[in-house]
Amino acid sequence: MKMPQNSLREIAETADMGIVLSDGCRLSARVWMPEDAKDEPVPVILEYLPYRKRDGTCARDALTHPWFAARGYACVRVDMRGNGDSQGVMEDEYTPQEQADCIEVINWLAAQDWCSGTVGMMGISWGGFNGLQVAALAPDPLKAVITLCSTVDRFADDIHYKGGCLLNENLGWGATMWSFSSKAPDPALRPDDWREMWLERLEAEPFLPSVWLRHQSRDAYWQHGSVIEDYSAIKAKVLAIGGWGDAYKNTVPQLVNALPDAKGIVGPWVHKYPHFAVPEPRIGFLQEALRWWDRWLKGIDTGVENDPDYRAYLMDGVRPAAWYTERPGRWIAEQTGTTSHLTSQRLHLTDDGLRDSVGTLTATVSSPAHTGADAGEYCAIWLGPELPGDQRQDDALSTTFDSAPLTEDMDIVGAPKLTLTLASDQPQAQIAVRLNHVHPDGATTRITYGVLNLSHRDSAANPAPLIPDQAFDVTFNLDHIAYRVPAGHRLRVSISDAYWPLIWPSPGRTALSLTAGHIDIPQRPSGDSDEHTFAPPTAADPWQTEELRPENHIRRREMDMVSGITTLVIEDDFGKIRDIDHGLIAGSVAREEWAIHPDDPLSAKGSCHWTDELERDDIQLRTEATCEMTSDATHFYLTARIEAYENGKLIYERDVKDSIPRNHM
Repeated sequence: MKMPQNSLREIAETADMGIVLSDGCRLSARVWMPEDAKDEPVPVILEYLPYRKRDGTCARDALTHPWFAARGYACVRVDMRGNGDSQGVMEDEYTPQEQADCIEVINWLAAQDWCSGTVGMMGISWGGFNGLQVAALAPDPLKAVITLCSTVDRFADDIHYKGGCLLNENLGWGATMWSFSSKAPDPALRPDDWREMWLERLEAEPFLPSVWLRHQSRDAYWQHGSVIEDYSAIKAKVLAIGGWGDAYKNTVPQLVNALPDAKGIVGPWVHKYPHFAVPEPRIGFLQEALRWWDRWLKGIDTGVENDPDYRAYLMDGVRPAAWYTERPGRWIAEQTGTTSHLTSQRLHLTDDGLRDSVGTLTATVSSPAHTGADAGEYCAIWLGPELPGDQRQDDALSTTFDSAPLTEDMDIVGAPKLTLTLASDQPQAQIAVRLNHVHPDGATTRITYGVLNLSHRDSAANPAPLIPDQAFDVTFNLDHIAYRVPAGHRLRVSISDAYWPLIWPSPGRTALSLTAGHIDIPQRPSGDSDEHTFAPPTAADPWQTEELRPENHIRRREMDMVSGITTLVIEDDFGKIRDIDHGLIAGSVAREEWAIHPDDPLSAKGSCHWTDELERDDIQLRTEATCEMTSDATHFYLTARIEAYENGKLIYERDVKDSIPRNHM
């Protein structure tokens, strides 16, 4: 008798299913599937990542994959080549090798006797990126993708560059991968060759910031893997999900506008899956995903085609804070398209502030190098105090334009567009623009922002220096947002030529002369109730662990009153835990420092240090991964070091030193 679709099924878990690629490299997969899948084959949901399924993504895997498996899917979580318990070496992110491996995995899965022949890819961040990238290569079994917190443009909207400006996340995330990809496999899964695998990846693991920094314009390196190059290559059906607290705010509307049948959801969340994300409200993501999978992998009529194209959480304007547990607001829905059809209000930058009509503008922007201290993290992910704080301090160091108090609520929905006429006294300069919400008592919340390397004003592929003191026009978008500014409150446009430590500074102090400008703010008619409702969040049973060291997150600013150097100190202790099921102990601590002198952009210095621990029975493994970046007027300077310890003894060490010319940066 054929089992009814999606009735709950008993599931079996495989901790280490081997998938051997055509070159002999064995990838390790953790698999959840119905026990009777060989009798009643099921579609596959693939999550393909470098983030270590054994001790890295376990918490979210436990909440997510068994839930789908019980409803008739095989959930396959693969450690990609050179990571976790898989063999080989990873050379870079999103390489042709990574994508070719994934296609092999998809075709292998589709051919198994427990698979119905259809495959979907799901993932957040790296897994969201490669889901889109592999979909653009169109392997036949891949019918649907759910991409979360991802990008369509690796140069313009990833952790490396934004608006042509060098993000300090280029070093920060590079330090993370320097550590993650240098960790050993679990000796219990690789008893015969874990040490050989570990030493191989320690020796071969590249220091990726050196790779990324050699591509300071939008060249072929970044075009590879950027699906914006050819949206038409994507044939799989795409559900795109993002969060207003995340770095990747623009992808969902871009995908919905570009892909037939694509749907988008954006909540108030940081870089997390929305069934356990913060700030709340969370949604029933698993139920939404199941509807998507059932329709496109099983052919069940779930009505997803009739869902609104775009569902977004319109956040109420609230007082600034570096962290929120929840954001009040309401869900809005656009049945067709996203925000391009909405009308915009044009406000002009004038010497009298932000006004409805054109006025004289004779402003100068010349900010201290430490402006931007309250920008928050580029990508809020670790659940510490990472969101933008009160903007008053940064605004005091910027050139600002305030509106009159609003006469009614303003619902800003979309990407504000800024147009300026300006001149720079230097050939290399950058600009950071914030649209802020000013409360009656002066407290200031950042609504959205954008940055631009002015050498990229005409082309990110072919940057050109500025002609000092020659005026030019520039237009660029701030990030997408959905935010309500209450009546009686003000808008503020804040402009600086520094935004540290979010972006690396220009090589010298600059002065930008503004002579004209306006901002177009997309607005949506205000409403007071939800236009869409989601099922409440649900999940499978949480990961069972024993806490050996509690988690702790610190952000503090220091100012050396002798030298004048200001430093942001970040300490993320992710704790130390034992897996109750298989006994592996894992712990990690990340530390970053970002230092600069307000009067000297060339004093900028970033340093990172990761400690990772892995323990199995009488084996104790540890890596210490450090790196540092400085610059002068012509070059960036990078140093990095990796140390590996076995039972307290140093067994491997390697140093990297690099010098890379600045290219209009």
